[in-house]
Amino acid sequence: MNNIKSDSSRLPRWYFGGLASAGAAFITHPLDLVKVHLQTQQYGKIGFVGQTGKIVKTEGIFGLFNGLSASLLRQLTYSTTRFAIYGKIKQQISPQGQPISFGQKLLTASFAGAAGNLVGNPWDMVMVRMQNDVKLPMDKRRNYKNVFDGLVRVMREEGVRMLFSGLYWNTARSVMMTVGQLCIYDQIKQMLLETDYFSEGMATYFTAS
Repeated sequence: MNNIKSDSSRLPRWYFGGLASAGAAFITHPLDLVKVHLQTQQYGKIGFVGQTGKIVKTEGIFGLFNGLSASLLRQLTYSTTRFAIYGKIKQQISPQGQPISFGQKLLTASFAGAAGNLVGNPWDMVMVRMQNDVKLPMDKRRNYKNVFDGLVRVMREEGVRMLFSGLYWNTARSVMMTVGQLCIYDQIKQMLLETDYFSEGMATYFTAS
C-alpha cells in the first residue's frame, strides 16, 4: 500500500477556499435568489422557470443578481474563516502534514463552522433581505444600495443584535456543512490514499468530493 505523503508544502492555502467559494457564489447567485423567492412565496405556486421569468420581467436580467455584494462578502468572510481555522488547527496538530484522527477532524471542522458563521451571519442576513426585497410592495422595500449600506442601516435602525438573528440555526447548519465539506472530505481522501489505486492528484480530490 502507498504511504501517504507528509510533505508540508502540500498544505492548502486557506484563502483559496474563500476565493473559490466567492467564485462559486457569483456563478450560482441567480439560482440561490430564485430559491429564496420560491421558499418565501405566499400566494400561488409558481415554479422555478415561472419565478425566474417574473423576476426578469419586473427587474430586468440584473434583478437575478440582487444581493450579490452581500453574497460575495458572506463567502469571503464565512468560508475564508472556516478554511483558515480548519487548516491552521490541522497544521498545529500535525506540523508535518501527517493525517490526524477522525475525531480531531470532526471537532476541528465543528469549531471552524461555528466560528465562520459567527463572522458571516450579518452578511447572510443582509443578503436574504436584499434578495427578497423585490417581492415586497414598493412602500415596504428597504432598497439597500449595497451590502455596506444595508449593514449600517440595520445597525442604526434596528440595532446590532438584529444582524445576528437566526444565529443558532445558522450555526447548526454551518457546523454540519463544514463537517461534510472538510472533515468527511479529508477522511475519505485519506482512505483513498491508503489504497493502491489513488495518489495525490485531481482524480483523488474529485472522487473524495
